[in-house]
Amino acid sequence: METILNKGLPRMAECEPAVVKVEPGKVYSWCSCGLSEKQPFCDSKHKLIENTPFKSVKMQFDKEEEVYFCQCKQTKTPPFCDDTHLTLEGVMASSK
Repeated sequence: METILNKGLPRMAECEPAVVKVEPGKVYSWCSCGLSEKQPFCDSKHKLIENTPFKSVKMQFDKEEEVYFCQCKQTKTPPFCDDTHLTLEGVMASSK
């Protein structure tokens, strides 16, 4: 497999949170690098990044509830959305 340069990461997957109804007892692995094709969840693509500082963030929940997972990858409260994406929309639009 080819190594991915650790440049311009983490990549913003979406400029909005992913709303997921979580199940109690199930383990969820959140993607921190933004490269996963299973957003907002990890598919281990971070392991291909050179000298990777990224890892999946694993969590379980005690009850069924709706959770807002960050997809801009800039949250200060990983893996949860803290509305940082609202400050990034102009950045995302200008990079397209």
